[in-house]
Amino acid sequence: MFKKIVNIADRSAILLSTLCVVHCLLMPLILILLPTLTSLVFFSDERFHTWLLYAVIPISAFAIVLGYFHHRNWLVVLITSIGMAVLVLVAILGHDVFGERGEVFASVVGSIVVAYGHIINFKTRRQLS
Repeated sequence: MFKKIVNIADRSAILLSTLCVVHCLLMPLILILLPTLTSLVFFSDERFHTWLLYAVIPISAFAIVLGYFHHRNWLVVLITSIGMAVLVLVAILGHDVFGERGEVFASVVGSIVVAYGHIINFKTRRQLS
């Protein structure tokens, strides 16, 4: 049961991180090609990133902490924590510090690092089982 819960948490965090990357990279293109979608304001503004962050942080922390108790690999914790810290900084500082392109770049990098940390967490736990 423990393994199944942590697997779901890892996969959920990877999915949410991937969704963030897709949103950051494709949403501007989609809004240019399909301007009628601008009425879906929720997906095209910063609140979407904030809600993703509210989901990613607790799920990631849960999966990484439980994974750590299984594999005792600090590198996994460090990698995922760096990715989450980048995402939190981007959410707090946003356009004001990074600018629009910098915010997108940092969000994509943070999301990829979080997903990578969860992939390592998943694989490391699997090897020890």
